[in-house]
Amino acid sequence: MLKEERQAYIIHQINLHNKVLSSDLSVQLNVSEDTIRRDLNELAENGQVIKVYGGALSKSFQFPFQDGNVYAKENKKKIASKALTLINSGMTVLIGGGTTMIELARLIPNDLQCTFFTISPLVAMELAEKDNIEVFLLGGKLSRNTNIVTGSQVINELSDLHVDLCLLGTNSLSIEEGITDSDWEVVQIKRAMIKCSKNLAILSIAEKLNSNQKMRVAPLKEVSYLVTDLEPNDKHLKDFAKHIKVL
Repeated sequence: MLKEERQAYIIHQINLHNKVLSSDLSVQLNVSEDTIRRDLNELAENGQVIKVYGGALSKSFQFPFQDGNVYAKENKKKIASKALTLINSGMTVLIGGGTTMIELARLIPNDLQCTFFTISPLVAMELAEKDNIEVFLLGGKLSRNTNIVTGSQVINELSDLHVDLCLLGTNSLSIEEGITDSDWEVVQIKRAMIKCSKNLAILSIAEKLNSNQKMRVAPLKEVSYLVTDLEPNDKHLKDFAKHIKVL
């Protein structure tokens, strides 16, 4: 594989999953980790990715948040619009982080009266613009890799919550493995969020479906709704629709 092809693959994986590990890319591309590190350094120098210890991040995670760096933004807006139909006045909603959740927060109408809990400062700031929304930002260590709060403090706070609906993004979703991720801290937070929720909606662009990461968050049976940018009757959603409600 030519260097240009290899780097194009790396950029796509970073855009899709927001974060990649050098060790994973080395296996996927069948090259040494030194080669991957050189690629990531070059891409970072060119301003295409953010280099971090052990891997790289999407530019969409750079603070302050920059709309122009959001991957598949129009598809994420479509997903956010669909997810909005799950939220009704009077509900208590727990919402995760990520660019799709930011798009959802922006769509919340001013006349909706809800209580939102979130692990994302960026989502909290968008929700705070709404007149009738009560917003609680859970406290903990802010992860520079994901722009969400993590750690035992967040998990303890989540253990005291009982919410009507949890809205989560995902790195990967499959029939066999369910929700999976590559970040151990994020896995623990998402598990705690799911545990305190009556219903769970996973918001995901279609490219992340039928893929798996190293660590399981929860089996598919824990998911109440799958919200994607595809039409519900799309052939790629047929197997998912046998198990959960697809929007």
